[in-house]
Amino acid sequence: MASHHIFRIQFVNQGKVYEIYARKVSHGSMLGFVEVEELTFGERTGVLLDPGEERIKSEFDGVKRSFLPMHSVLRIDEVTKRGTSKITQLEGNVTQFPTPLYTSPAGDAGRKT
Repeated sequence: MASHHIFRIQFVNQGKVYEIYARKVSHGSMLGFVEVEELTFGERTGVLLDPGEERIKSEFDGVKRSFLPMHSVLRIDEVTKRGTSKITQLEGNVTQFPTPLYTSPAGDAGRKT
């Protein structure tokens, strides 16, 4: 049943917003990363090809699993139908978190006061 889920993932990469579709999304085994598997793209059965989707499809060609930094992910939605994957220019006031999400538990343990 889980294979019928489709997720739309939007994330920032090098000043652009990527929108991709995948069947599996999880927090993964790497701390601070979102794991994305089984990317889905449109089939090439039609005469018309979407150049935007072809560009993103070629960028992820051969990728089995992708690890996205948590601070670059804008949004993850579970959707009923797969849309068109695309890359757009980043517009507006979208910024990354200004401080690290994870800090050392030792903190100031080695510092003398």
